[in-house]
Amino acid sequence: MGNLKPHKARKRFGQNFLHDQGVIQAILSAISASSDDHLVEIGPGQGALTEPLLQDCKRLDVVELDRDLVQLLERKFSAQPKLSIHSADALFFDFGKLSENGEKLRVIGNLPYNISTPLMFHLLEGRAVIKDMHFMLQKEVVDRMQAQPGNKHYGKLSIMLQYHCHVEKLFDVPPECFDPAPKVVSAIVRLIPHHEPPIKTENPALLSRVVTQAFSQRRKTLRNSLSGLFSAEQLIAHEIDPTLRAENLSIEKFVKLSNVLNQRK
Repeated sequence: MGNLKPHKARKRFGQNFLHDQGVIQAILSAISASSDDHLVEIGPGQGALTEPLLQDCKRLDVVELDRDLVQLLERKFSAQPKLSIHSADALFFDFGKLSENGEKLRVIGNLPYNISTPLMFHLLEGRAVIKDMHFMLQKEVVDRMQAQPGNKHYGKLSIMLQYHCHVEKLFDVPPECFDPAPKVVSAIVRLIPHHEPPIKTENPALLSRVVTQAFSQRRKTLRNSLSGLFSAEQLIAHEIDPTLRAENLSIEKFVKLSNVLNQRK
């Protein structure tokens, strides 16, 4: 294989390479891959997780945007028949095409913080072929993802992700575990898509619209923030207190409001 030239992390790609072996082992334990698993790794970097993952799975696809890293990975893992390397932008990649005969994919990624939210929603569009997802993200983002009503972190991200999947924060990862060290604490989160949402919206676009409007001025009461969609009397008629703020309303209540709007059409 020869000596591989060290790769310098690129700020424009949001690159921070994980090197702490204790954290790597903790992530591998959380994933607990088996010989039947088809894994997909987003942003494999220099292969810190790729190498041990290959030992435990049936097949591994990796998606990497940085062409220099693609070449590094191709050299490093040239003798690995279970590995397929895709030089592509994960934001526009069709993950569904990796699934064969209805098999479920297990997705893993150390996601660049600047694209983490749109990338997760892109993946959820193909959730029918995804078994679970394990991501390294900014701790603040993970706190928002798993927040419950009444929590200061509860917002649109919490609602729209929890509508589609079970969210579980696993553990924090300090900056010194990366090279270069980021300025923020990271965290590992597990997402398991719901087979069916616990309560189903009739129109996902309307759910997003109601939630977006409710949180656009999160310090205002629902009477004010949703005034263009519902009167106070209409909220009361649907058993929703108009003096509450958006952060106090459950996902079920937001779904109920989206269904009410849908039935007006």
